[in-house]
Amino acid sequence: MDAWNAITISSSIVRLDSFSSGSFRRSRMLFFGHSAGTSIEKLPDKVILHIFSYLSHLEICRMAQICRRWRTLAYNTQLWKNVSLRPEVSGLHVGSLESLLSLISVRFGPSLRYIELPIELITHTVLHELSSKCPNLTHMLLDFSTAMQLHDFSEMQAFPAKLRYMCICLSEVIFMEGFMRKIYNFINGLEVLHLIGTYEKGEEEEEEIYEVINVHKLKSATPNLRVINLYGINFIDDSHIDAFSSNCIQLECLAVNYCNKVTGSTLKPLLARSKQLKCLLMNGTNLKSEYVMQAEWDKCSVQELDISGTDLSTECLIDLLTRIPTLRFLSAGQINGFNDSVLKAWMEGGNPKTLIALDLDSSDNLSDEALARFITRYGAQLQACVLSGMTHITDQLWMTIMPVLTNIRIIVMGTTERLSGNIHVDQLMDTIGSACTKLERLELRWDPENLRFSDKSQKAIDLLRVKCLKLRCLVLNDGRYYETVKANFERADRTTVVRTTTSCRVSAYHVLSNYNDLIFN
Repeated sequence: MDAWNAITISSSIVRLDSFSSGSFRRSRMLFFGHSAGTSIEKLPDKVILHIFSYLSHLEICRMAQICRRWRTLAYNTQLWKNVSLRPEVSGLHVGSLESLLSLISVRFGPSLRYIELPIELITHTVLHELSSKCPNLTHMLLDFSTAMQLHDFSEMQAFPAKLRYMCICLSEVIFMEGFMRKIYNFINGLEVLHLIGTYEKGEEEEEEIYEVINVHKLKSATPNLRVINLYGINFIDDSHIDAFSSNCIQLECLAVNYCNKVTGSTLKPLLARSKQLKCLLMNGTNLKSEYVMQAEWDKCSVQELDISGTDLSTECLIDLLTRIPTLRFLSAGQINGFNDSVLKAWMEGGNPKTLIALDLDSSDNLSDEALARFITRYGAQLQACVLSGMTHITDQLWMTIMPVLTNIRIIVMGTTERLSGNIHVDQLMDTIGSACTKLERLELRWDPENLRFSDKSQKAIDLLRVKCLKLRCLVLNDGRYYETVKANFERADRTTVVRTTTSCRVSAYHVLSNYNDLIFN
């Protein structure tokens, strides 16, 4: 393959989300040239390395097949700082342990900072090589989720000792204690811990639940944790939260989303011990109102709270929101008890003046009048607003409140349920483009059959694209309007902005102070 075809291929798969349209045009001029004699051979190595840095490792490996020079550049250790070896999540496939051991020595080495390993590559030999050949490895993901049996770790004597972040994807049936005993002495520097369960793979029928990892021993080995994420683990209960709070005095963020055995019975000691706890995420748990009301919210430091999908009563919600002193993030969707009286009490007796993110997805007992009053008063300070999943919240409410949302970065609107009326999306897009110039993420969940737009809709889309220059994600349902918007953005060289609801969802979590630490998988 000649060099000119090679650069055509590479430029076609460069990720453009980090380029502005102007910088991309300049890059394109550099690639294809406007003067005689310009070719890929004249680009310096550092420029090609920079181009390669926007590619996935799978794409980089393809580039290595072009020519000797590109092969040398593709295997530069600068491009191999963050490596996933899980092909099912867009990582590389390594065919054998011998191949991986060679890669660790030759390609990864001291440059490696982050690695993801599937169960078949988690052996004592691999972990020993990583500890000796990759001294700067600080982030590791170990995926045991598909394991039916563990490798033998009885001879393991070494493990990466500088880890600050560790994510372990648990199996439903494999007990981890044999492995964990070997690594306890190496992980006391951990600051971020993710234990990921099998919630998303679960079935409805009752099965025996195994405590596949000993949390009470783990907490003793990790006293420096700042962020703990226990996601979708069917055996996690309040005693495990109590265990972590008794030992991790630096805890800033605790997430137990979809751990349905958590009832909140240890909330009171958690808030009393964890003076630095600012973020508490309990989406989809089995919180009991009496336990939540017993906690001393008026003395806590919690500023970010997710209680979505719980069965908290109206009385409990009013008590909570009027006592908590400083709340910057609230996610309280899918709660039957969240109604107009809760919003009214919060406005009159609480402190919504510090709120920057509000998620009330599928809160069917809230009226559009109550929401309009609240957003009109506090909308100017909001950076994220999620009012989706409610059939009575249509474009009319959004058109009313949009001019107030001058600092908004994230908006989610609409419902997948078919509406009796229609959504006039041209006017809506025009208003968003004019009022919300700081917008970064937008999702419209309405059914395509409910969207009404004219032949002049390109003008409204143009306005949104030109005014909202920070917009990096616009999510729509598949349909005619999606194709129209997608084509418009692609003509402006912003090819990665428009996405479908089948592969992308917008969340208010982006404004959490610990968002980057909470990302896993």
